[in-house]
Amino acid sequence: MFENHPCFNAEKRHTSARVHLPVAPSCNIQCNFCNRKYDCVNENRPGVSSVILHPAQALNYLDSVLERTPNVAVAGIAGPGDPFTTPDKTLETLQLVHSKYPDLLLCLASNGLNVADYVPQIAELKVSHVTFTVNAVKPEIGAQIYSWIRFHQCVLRGIEGAGILLKQQTEAIKKLKERNITVKINTVVIPGINDNCVEDIAKYCAGLGADIQNCMPLLPVKDTPFESLTPLTQNEITSIRKNSEKYLSQMNHCARCRADAVGLIGIDNSSETEELLRNAAVIRTTAERPNVAVASMEGYLVNKHLGESETLLVFGETNEGNLSSSKKIVFKEKRETPQKGLGDKRWELLAESFKDCAAVLVSGCGRNPQQILERKGLRVITMEGFISEALPFIFNGKELPKVFLRSAGCGRGMGCAGSGSGCG
Repeated sequence: MFENHPCFNAEKRHTSARVHLPVAPSCNIQCNFCNRKYDCVNENRPGVSSVILHPAQALNYLDSVLERTPNVAVAGIAGPGDPFTTPDKTLETLQLVHSKYPDLLLCLASNGLNVADYVPQIAELKVSHVTFTVNAVKPEIGAQIYSWIRFHQCVLRGIEGAGILLKQQTEAIKKLKERNITVKINTVVIPGINDNCVEDIAKYCAGLGADIQNCMPLLPVKDTPFESLTPLTQNEITSIRKNSEKYLSQMNHCARCRADAVGLIGIDNSSETEELLRNAAVIRTTAERPNVAVASMEGYLVNKHLGESETLLVFGETNEGNLSSSKKIVFKEKRETPQKGLGDKRWELLAESFKDCAAVLVSGCGRNPQQILERKGLRVITMEGFISEALPFIFNGKELPKVFLRSAGCGRGMGCAGSGSGCG
């Protein structure tokens, strides 16, 4: 069964399709070659996705993809951030997929920083293939590649950060191989930085039990420290692969897949796939969650930060004459939020108090509260504008126009390439 994975078996790339489920919004490492832009449909490279899905949305999307692409053999999570920066979302998605489609291969792509502690769950969910990006096995080289890493809520830089990353990758690979999980090593070959060290990476990872290596030439990306570097030629990459092949089998057919790629390797997403993806990402009310909460000062505008809201306005629909075509959005009640000063408990209680709401519209929200609420099923929409203009989109299951939306937290959004200190 495992030989059906098109990334690990070149012969299957023309017959076995894969689908990437973009449920990982943020990353715990800032690489000097990476600039994640989510809504960039014309860029075919890792780290980009048209949308971010939540676990339930990912399963619905997978349902629709399988209806139209029956030769999908693999479902993977490869970003656009790192799957184990938000492990709850990743593991929930894998659980949903494995429960409904037990014969579908599952795979993950990660930097490996935060994987070791989750290997038991990964194995239990029958994940068969894991890819780690390992760009250095000498911390002094890694220090030139990574701007910072965030590990256990601490931001680490330079040799210290690169050393911690290597230690965590080493431990994770060993644990994965103890459970007979296939491990692929992705190595971004950066001229003048690590191009003379790729063979060392192959030898080191082979010693840990890794199965295959994928050497990829640097793809310069605008607004990154490495944007002006010139990638190695195909002949140079071929030579590097030949030297590294002494230690690890080499992958030669990588297409630098997007985090929302679907179909056969090397074939771009279709307009139909893009429509399915965007439709799956729409936040909408359901029978279980028929209402929407709003943080507002005066009842007309979405203009209050969630953390400062002692009450939220709750809106729902009512039928006029019992005709579905005559539904009307109405204000239902003003509901108190849990008191301040409770830490994470406040957001857990808020999620319970508003479990009949599909979303809460706010002018601002810290990343930690947002993660807790969304883990409990309450979507947080950071926006500005009139309540009466925004609500119809959610109640009618339509995508909220970008004119309403604001960046999360500090304003940099999830594509932040800043200091690594995180948002409030």
